[in-house]
Amino acid sequence: MDFTPTEEQAAARGLAGEIFADLATPERLAAAGTGSDPELWKALCAAGLPGAVEDIGLLGLVLLLEEQGRVTAQVPFAASCVYGLLAVAAHGTAEQRSRLLPPLRQGSAVATGAFPARSGVEAAPDGTLSGTVGWVPWLRDATQVLVAAADRTLWLVRVADACVEPVELTAPWAAGRLALDRAPGERLGGPGAYEDVRAAARTAFAGLQAGVCAGSLARAVTHTNEREQFGRPLAAKQAVQLRAADAHMDTEAIRVTAYEAAWRRDAGLPYGTHALTAAWWASEAGKRVVHAGQHLHGGTGADLDHPAHRHFLWGRQLDAYLGCGSEALEELGELIAKEEPA
Repeated sequence: MDFTPTEEQAAARGLAGEIFADLATPERLAAAGTGSDPELWKALCAAGLPGAVEDIGLLGLVLLLEEQGRVTAQVPFAASCVYGLLAVAAHGTAEQRSRLLPPLRQGSAVATGAFPARSGVEAAPDGTLSGTVGWVPWLRDATQVLVAAADRTLWLVRVADACVEPVELTAPWAAGRLALDRAPGERLGGPGAYEDVRAAARTAFAGLQAGVCAGSLARAVTHTNEREQFGRPLAAKQAVQLRAADAHMDTEAIRVTAYEAAWRRDAGLPYGTHALTAAWWASEAGKRVVHAGQHLHGGTGADLDHPAHRHFLWGRQLDAYLGCGSEALEELGELIAKEEPA
């Protein structure tokens, strides 16, 4: 295994970091409310970053999502890249790739995914879909949604052909409730496509969680170094140092497991168990880190408008997305048992 970024991956990460640092400021995030930041999305697309994901792979995407997570930038970057670009590139036909990929690269089309743990969507023989999904992240920004039907087939549905109701989540992810009533769908991929896209999504969102945790911890370190109590910085207290050290180790565990899963996918190796491992760390350790970040801010962390609280909300949302830690662990155990030789 070699997680050293290639020259292209490092350049893309650096460019993404600059754009996110310049435009995803606390003031702009507050102004965006619970929606996305269209100007930031335009800047990312103008820089060619969504389209670059095809070249830099899932590991490159994880690196970019780390930068997004550090500042909790409100754009559908992860969703559109995983459920759109990477899914179509890996499982689309030649005609689908030539038709669907160009607008996704440019950002004029935005994809998201409806991947509930137990799908209530049924696919009819004529290719129409019916059912509801309680909440889909970034649905209010999307032009198309990749729907996982109850039989684990994948279908691309135009958002214009569905009924969308706004839903507010723990984190401001511009989510919506998806209702389908014989909506026309376009089949994507065959056997194994569902498992691959779900594993890629788990890996990508684990990378996003690594960035959220890194940003939360960085803010906590700055705060405890600047805040004094009885004439000494809070950071001088051993209990504060130990809490921050534990959070750092948890963050590194999330990062390295996401890197490994992404690297294995890019190398064409099996990575289902590795994606579940990354998801488990993102859920369990991510929850601990954002709680520690808020705790180390003291009363300031309870301020709903403070950036530390924003990281807390994102961390808790990512904890539950695509299955909480116990669900990931149960699925991981079942998958390992199936892979054991008889």
